[in-house]
Amino acid sequence: MENHHHNPDKSISGRLIWAIVLTAVTLIAEIAGGIWTNSLALLSDAAHVFLDLFALLLSLGAIKLSSLPASETRTFGFHRAEVFASFINGVTIFLIAWGIFYEAAGRLIRPEQVNSLPMLIIAALGLAMNLLAASALHQHSHHDLNVRSAFLHVMGDAAASLGVIIGGVIMYYTKWYLVDALISIGIGGVVFFGAWRVLRESTHILLEGVPRGMTIAAVADSIRSMEGVRDVHHLNIWTICSHIVALSAHIDVEPSFKPRQARLLHEIEHMLQERFHISHTTLQVECTACVSGPVIKKLSHGARHFHCAH
Repeated sequence: MENHHHNPDKSISGRLIWAIVLTAVTLIAEIAGGIWTNSLALLSDAAHVFLDLFALLLSLGAIKLSSLPASETRTFGFHRAEVFASFINGVTIFLIAWGIFYEAAGRLIRPEQVNSLPMLIIAALGLAMNLLAASALHQHSHHDLNVRSAFLHVMGDAAASLGVIIGGVIMYYTKWYLVDALISIGIGGVVFFGAWRVLRESTHILLEGVPRGMTIAAVADSIRSMEGVRDVHHLNIWTICSHIVALSAHIDVEPSFKPRQARLLHEIEHMLQERFHISHTTLQVECTACVSGPVIKKLSHGARHFHCAH
């Protein structure tokens, strides 16, 4: 069974676009301001903003991709494009984080003067933009996981901007320019961790991994707990993209439930959707030759396996 997606929510799309515009303005201001004021902290925060901007674009892209039809050559549509984009973005940000660390190390040895007052003003502008973007997303962040992820990204960047402001105040009153490098290292660490999370998650999805926080055992036990189910075999769970989980399994049904097996399968699908957010399921009633099979089926590379047909 495949659950059809609803039409993209125009309200969510509009708020995401508004947040993207605000974040893009912040990015441009911080890059220009970082070069003008010679502030590595502002440039480091710009890298963090870039990571957030990409997250917002992915969130909007996920909504748009969900409306594209599947085809004979792409039966899952273009949802995996989001994962490839995430992987490329993660590699890019990972390299940027190392560049921040390298430059910050140089400034720890030879601190450079920073024009702290303009830096303060630009960082304050960035904080205001982040808070506006967060307020635009807040309404939908409670019930939409995609928007919630984007909201948390923006709030994380607001915290980084606050750190830059604190550093600007310290430099303005004390002329202690070493703090610019120290703040850069802190933001670089946040960027590095964010890039690592994106790389880890996108690689896990590309390798057809079970969604994080979900276990085969828990799903199998939930299916077995359904009235009329004797056992479950050949259970596969994988992630299509960040918001679509798929499952296939053979279900061994009690003989007395055979006449109403269609209703039982529908109840299992409903349970999987409600309890595990698994929206794409393919369930097959167990064939006699497969009853003794394992819960997880082992695949042999290069060999073909034929299953019982129904």
